[in-house]
Amino acid sequence: MLSWQLTNALVALLLPPGMLILLMAGGLALRRTRPRLATGLITGSLVALYVLSMPLTAHFLLTCWEPPPSSAGTGKAAAIVVLGGGKSHDAPEYGGDTVRGATLLRLRYAAHLQRRTGLPILVSGGSPEGSAPSEADLMRRALQNEFSVPVRWAEDGSANTLENARLSYRMLAAENIRSVYLVTHAWHMPRARLAFETAGFQVIPAATGYTTRYRLTILDVLPSALALRDSALFFHEIIGIVWYRLRLILRG
Repeated sequence: MLSWQLTNALVALLLPPGMLILLMAGGLALRRTRPRLATGLITGSLVALYVLSMPLTAHFLLTCWEPPPSSAGTGKAAAIVVLGGGKSHDAPEYGGDTVRGATLLRLRYAAHLQRRTGLPILVSGGSPEGSAPSEADLMRRALQNEFSVPVRWAEDGSANTLENARLSYRMLAAENIRSVYLVTHAWHMPRARLAFETAGFQVIPAATGYTTRYRLTILDVLPSALALRDSALFFHEIIGIVWYRLRLILRG
């Protein structure tokens, strides 16, 4: 649990707004000794913060990153793997933990895909922060109780996407299953697909939650907290891909 917290703390400092706040703090610290550098750091950070907070920027970054929609349901897979996207703790309306909105979106598409294909489902997600129940357990309950879709396997020991892939492969390879539909958000698919293919799977992408927009308006150039979050998602995925590839190189 501690390593998961430290990893996420480090990532938070590398992503906006964390990195931009650090740069501004550095600029403030250099005001007396290096005033020109300080001005550049502060000004550049403020401009970057504004640009990355624009919905227009966030939409551009994510749509450039997301893979094209695929015709999921037409490939030759033997199972459906659904990745968790977080859980809500102590939701008062449910009397306990439940799946978060991002996870629910993935589960909805997995249920749709299962009805089209009839394939068995594996849900994947542990509890890296240390609280029970695991994300996989909550996902299984939601699919079975709210979507009336059966779940055959629940991988509940993972703390990140790499572990999702490795532990899911152990479970499915034991039943001679190596070709899967992989269900996750479109912005997460490139990194998830790399992890699952590295683990040994043949992956048929089944992405959901694509970034879309009705039309361009003045709101698209005004700062938005949601847009800043989406821009941060883009950089989070870039950092993740680079880290995965470095691990592969170091592994030899």
